[in-house]
Amino acid sequence: MLRVYFGHRTDEIYNTEVYYQNQYDRDWVMDPFAKKIIADIDDSEVIGPDAIKNDIFGVFSSCELSAGVKTLLLMKNQPKKVFNISNCGDNCAKYILELADDRDITVCLHHYMDFGDSFQIRVINDGKRKVISKPEELLFIAHEYLRKELQV
Repeated sequence: MLRVYFGHRTDEIYNTEVYYQNQYDRDWVMDPFAKKIIADIDDSEVIGPDAIKNDIFGVFSSCELSAGVKTLLLMKNQPKKVFNISNCGDNCAKYILELADDRDITVCLHHYMDFGDSFQIRVINDGKRKVISKPEELLFIAHEYLRKELQV
C-alpha cells in the first residue's frame, strides 16, 4: 500500500534528481516497468542500458530523463527509501500506485497529487494511519497537514 506523509520528514530524500545521479544503475532502464514509464511519461524509447532515444533529443543517458521518471525508478529499485514524490507530476500517480500494489512504499508529498478516482492511500501523519480512497478527502487532509507545515 502507498503510505503518504504530507510535509517534510528527516529521512526523506528530497532532491531525487541529484540522488538518482549518484545512485542509479545503468541497467535499471532495461526493466519492463522502466520501459513502460519512459515511453508513457517521457515519450522516449529504451534502446539499451542507459541509452534512451527521443525524436527531439536523440540518444541520451537516463540521467537526462524527467524528474518524475527518475523518482519512479528510484522507488522501484530502492523501495525502503522515502522519496519526495512532489518531484513527480500527476502523470506519475498511476505508476506510484502500481508500485505500491504489491508492497508498502512510504513517500513524502508536499502538494496535493491527483491519484484519480479509484485509489487507496494510507496517510501516516501524526501516527493516524488513515486509509483514504476519495479525492475530496485526500484534498482536505493534504490541505490540513501542508497548511500546518507552512505555519511552522
